[in-house]
Amino acid sequence: MRHVGQNDKFRAGSRSLAVRCSVAALATAAVLTGCSGPGSSGSAPAGQGGPAKAPDAASARLAEQRRMVAAARKWRLDQVPLTAPAPPKVKPAITARAGFEVDHQEDENLPPVFTTVPTDKKIVFLTIDDGAEKDPRFLEMMRELKVPYTAFLSDYLVKDDYGYFRKSQAYGNTLANHTLTHPYLPGLSYEQQRQEICGMQDIMEKQYGKRPEVLRPPYGDYNQDTLRAAKSCGIKYAPIWNEEVFVDHWEYREDDRRLRRGDIVLTHFRGTDEWDGTMVDDMRRFLNKVTREGYAVARLEDYL
Repeated sequence: MRHVGQNDKFRAGSRSLAVRCSVAALATAAVLTGCSGPGSSGSAPAGQGGPAKAPDAASARLAEQRRMVAAARKWRLDQVPLTAPAPPKVKPAITARAGFEVDHQEDENLPPVFTTVPTDKKIVFLTIDDGAEKDPRFLEMMRELKVPYTAFLSDYLVKDDYGYFRKSQAYGNTLANHTLTHPYLPGLSYEQQRQEICGMQDIMEKQYGKRPEVLRPPYGDYNQDTLRAAKSCGIKYAPIWNEEVFVDHWEYREDDRRLRRGDIVLTHFRGTDEWDGTMVDDMRRFLNKVTREGYAVARLEDYL
């Protein structure tokens, strides 16, 4: 039975991360905007003007802009991350990437394997695999910067601290299926694959209250039995990735080595035990690059 193999590498390296002066410029711009913007009028003298009014929309936007500038400075980003557009009212049709189909892909309506979501918006999607590293500063960073991500979890790595990912979920991020033990699925029988996928569905429902509709097969490897088993477990989509970011470099699926609209980017829950840096360092590299190239980070599930 034909299987489709991907490349899921764990490599490390070191490279210092420079912080440029654009955040300071942004902070200055935000303050200047506040001095002349719609919400900048002074308050009435004491005893005049009646009760205090709630901040208007312009004042609220300015306050949020200043908060984001401060957060970008705190996490040593080059720029404030761009805000993703509103989710589409009509979600795009998701099909298997050409060459990534299995036999009977369409007539059995098997979950499509894809690397990019069809969109005309300049957005990318961040996905993080396995759950080995549980860095509380990463959760704080992503919450303060309002950057969404999908975490693909394997039970053998997360069961020592389900609560960490419960907190991630409470911050608005999506938790998805990455099997119980992260095996090479095409080497297993259909029933064994189904146990890996459905077993993780049971864990996800018990720990996080929901059976995911999204699976990432470990290493990006799968065959027809994988997708059949996944469908029987309630899986509708099997996204993999088009780029992978490490703490010290990026890797690309495409020969031209550039981001595309709707690309899915992979990284891992890794720390200094395996990388020459932390998850915060990894996210700084990711956010600096996508922001510099004019991309916002959107929530994958908003498009599925």
